[in-house]
Amino acid sequence: MASQADLITAFYTAFQRLDADAMGRCYHPEVEFSDPVFQRLIGPRARDMWRMLCERGKDLRLEFSAVQSDAEVGSAHWEAWYTFSATGRPVHNVIEASFWFRDGLIARHVDHFNLRAWAAQALGLKGTLLGWAPPVQNAIRVQAARGLDQFVRRNSPSRNS
Repeated sequence: MASQADLITAFYTAFQRLDADAMGRCYHPEVEFSDPVFQRLIGPRARDMWRMLCERGKDLRLEFSAVQSDAEVGSAHWEAWYTFSATGRPVHNVIEASFWFRDGLIARHVDHFNLRAWAAQALGLKGTLLGWAPPVQNAIRVQAARGLDQFVRRNSPSRNS
C-alpha cells in the first residue's frame, strides 16, 4: 500500500500531466475541496473542478515540493504558472495545501493562497486596487462557480438529468 506522501505526489504528478482522471482517483468518493475561490466542493464537483482546470490549463506549468504526511494528515507546497483565460493575463500562484485521509485516499483537500495577490495578477489594475475588497472577492467566487456550472453542463449531461 502506498504511503499518503506517495498519494499526494501522485496527485500533483497527474496535475502536471493535466490528467484529471488520475487526480480524481487519488480522492475519496466523498472528498471535500476548498480554496479561496472554490469553497466547499464535494465529491464529483471537486473532481469536475480539477477536470475544468486541466482542460483550460493549456500552458500550465506546475511545481510541487515539501510533501509531508502521516497516516491522517499531509501537506505540500505547490506553484502554478498559467494564463488566466478570462483576461489573458499571466498568473504565478503560490499555494500551501493541506490534506486529510480516509480509506487510503484524500478525503479533504484545502488549498491556501493569497486571493488579493492572485486578483492583482489575473485581473490587472482592478485586482490590484480592489482585490482586497470582499465584494470583488465574492464576484471572483461567483464567476468561478458559474464557470464550473457551465463546464459541468457541457461535459456531464447525465448528472444534470
